[in-house]
Amino acid sequence: MENIEQQDPVEEKTESQEVVVDSVIDLPDYSNKTLKEIIEIFRQMLDKGDQQEMYKNADALKAAFYKILKKEKIAAGVFNLPVAALQNTEDSAEGENAEVSGAAGEQAEESAANPYVELERGFKELYAAYKQSRASYLQNLEKVKEENLQKKLQIIEELKELVEKAEDVNSTFPAFRELQNRWKEISLVPQSKARDLWESYQHCVERFYDYIKINNEFRDLDFKKNLELKTELCEKAEALGQEPNVVNAFKELQKLHEEWKELGPVAKEYRESIWERFKNATSVVNKRHQSFFENLKQDQKQNLIKKTALCEQAESIAASHCEDSNGWNKLSKQMEDLQTEWKKIGFAAKKDNQKIYDRFRAACDKFYNAKREYYLNFKSSMRENLAHKEELCEKAEALSSSEDWKGTTEKLIELQKEWKEIGPVARKQAELVWKRFRSACDIFFENKARYFGEQDAKYEENLAAKSALIEELRAYKVSDSKDDNIAAMKSFLARWNDIGFVPFKEKERIQKEWNEAMESHFADIRSLESEKKFSKFRRMVTEFRTSGKDRAL
Repeated sequence: MENIEQQDPVEEKTESQEVVVDSVIDLPDYSNKTLKEIIEIFRQMLDKGDQQEMYKNADALKAAFYKILKKEKIAAGVFNLPVAALQNTEDSAEGENAEVSGAAGEQAEESAANPYVELERGFKELYAAYKQSRASYLQNLEKVKEENLQKKLQIIEELKELVEKAEDVNSTFPAFRELQNRWKEISLVPQSKARDLWESYQHCVERFYDYIKINNEFRDLDFKKNLELKTELCEKAEALGQEPNVVNAFKELQKLHEEWKELGPVAKEYRESIWERFKNATSVVNKRHQSFFENLKQDQKQNLIKKTALCEQAESIAASHCEDSNGWNKLSKQMEDLQTEWKKIGFAAKKDNQKIYDRFRAACDKFYNAKREYYLNFKSSMRENLAHKEELCEKAEALSSSEDWKGTTEKLIELQKEWKEIGPVARKQAELVWKRFRSACDIFFENKARYFGEQDAKYEENLAAKSALIEELRAYKVSDSKDDNIAAMKSFLARWNDIGFVPFKEKERIQKEWNEAMESHFADIRSLESEKKFSKFRRMVTEFRTSGKDRAL
């Protein structure tokens, strides 16, 4: 009798690899969902009761829920907690059966202060229900595994009895097949017992083939069928070597190995070749899988480097301080560009991915909290600036009708300087308050311009009158009567002083012409009167000039 085929050990996948695959490839993205949508997805998932689906999605739903909740709370101004405090808020959902206490009145007050309280409470209840369901499922699964272990141990005992009976093949072989089928129908057993259990089962199968005197016809038929099935498994394993999705190929290979273990031996001449074929196909898939994860680790390492650089840039921006809106807008654009770049970068390694995300999120939160604080203070400052500008408007309006041209001009110029030193006000009010202030200033300066425009015209008239008087003085002919000449000169002086101001730029010229005309006539008069009378007259003229009556010049 030929020895039974030696079954080679089968490579088994590791839990760590499965976790990495799930976290990198199959991780759901709920970031674009609303809080209510996430709650509804969670509720439907619980109602469906698929434990594998719940295990895969529950924590991702939880993380998305609390990140969106935090974002909406900050936007609504419900609270402004640091990242660490918010993390504690998320972690509180881990407590199964989290106590929700307080009277109805307190709950109403809480809902009024925090409109998200009911959503958060509802999610916590769903998550607690999931955790309870998961615990119950795992407990039942362990129970089922233990039951399966006992069933397979019973099959092994029956196989031992079957070998020891060694009855005729017509009755023994169907019983053996029935035990094999029962074995295949039983699924999971405790992991710690699986290998020993399998080796015991294989040992019994080998003993059956070695010690039961099965006739060649049944044995060869069984070997042939097993060869056909193992050949099919080889073909499937070889096809997996060309599967584009390396991770799926690896998972499918594990299933093929499970099927291989359940098949019986083949004829001795095929045992080594068929196993080598299957092993070679397995090696191709395993190498591709290993290469995939090596490349994945390198990609994740590079992703971590890139994300660390973005964190440093975000932290630098968050540490910046701006004094105006333009500066904040420029920094906001830079931060948005960093966030866009972040989304383009893939995952880091699982041990680093959450940490690096939290670091980047903390820098973003710090920046936007500072920006929010600036605009809160900025609005308060703008209200103060508006009140200050309205006060200046009132002062300007009070001065707008003044006719103290010089003093009021100086006051309004000071108000305008003070206006320029005041900071900005809200855009919708800036134009209105500026028009009000400018209107008050314009009223005064227009009145002033109008007034001095009229004065300039009067000065021009005075200039023409004085020019005509000078011409008249020049044309005067000194008479033989000294008294008449003196009277005439007095009359000319009186008329000159009565005329009034002339344009400032013409003042010296017209005065010089007047003095020259007067001096010319004084020379003529001196020749007609005695020095005494002349001196007396000159003294009178001098006194008249120094008395201030010539200021009209």
